[in-house]
Amino acid sequence: MKINRHGKAKVLTQQEIQILFNDGFQSERDRALFGVCLYTACRINEACTLNTPDVYNKRMHVRNEIIFRRHNTKGKLAARAVPVIEELRSLLIKYQPANRDGFLFPGRHGISHINPESASRILRETCEKIYLEGISTHSFRRTALTEMSNAGIPLRIIQEVSGHRNLEELQKYLEVRPEQVKGAVSTLSMLGHVGDSYVRKSVFSDVTSTSDTEIGSSDGQQNTSVL
Repeated sequence: MKINRHGKAKVLTQQEIQILFNDGFQSERDRALFGVCLYTACRINEACTLNTPDVYNKRMHVRNEIIFRRHNTKGKLAARAVPVIEELRSLLIKYQPANRDGFLFPGRHGISHINPESASRILRETCEKIYLEGISTHSFRRTALTEMSNAGIPLRIIQEVSGHRNLEELQKYLEVRPEQVKGAVSTLSMLGHVGDSYVRKSVFSDVTSTSDTEIGSSDGQQNTSVL
């Protein structure tokens, strides 16, 4: 967990997400900004640098996909389109961007776009007010990717959403939870030793059962004959 900006960003629980969006964020802009991060698994810089036409059409209706332009992605490798699910659509409908042609999330005084550091500060102050720890702007991306992985979505498909250049980088984002480890180990119960099915009697057909008395008697007879 990330404390004082050290460590990995926390993967959010459903309860923490509900608290953040219902009781934490105080503006539709903030809900839309971090909603984009959560429901598209994008990086905070990618969300901050979105243009309004990347999300809304000319009639200001929310598009079916959000376009992340190549020059705004990490490494500027490739553009990608991420479908808009209903949870995100509802946040974007409530948010009415001031500029129809410029940045979706303008900076102070409408100049340029909101700075990722400013977004980080907003989140940090919000979490302090509602007593949540370990959460950073990266938590939304880690949460989304981990949730998709836990749902059994193949990593190659998750990679299309996240924009990672390779699967190795993607796997570093995914959290393994204690209950998952416990579940994995519990599958070993099929190897259980409970019961006596593993104890076997060996029967040797060429050996007859003879008592010690019989053996002694037999030896005595043999000795008498020899004497």
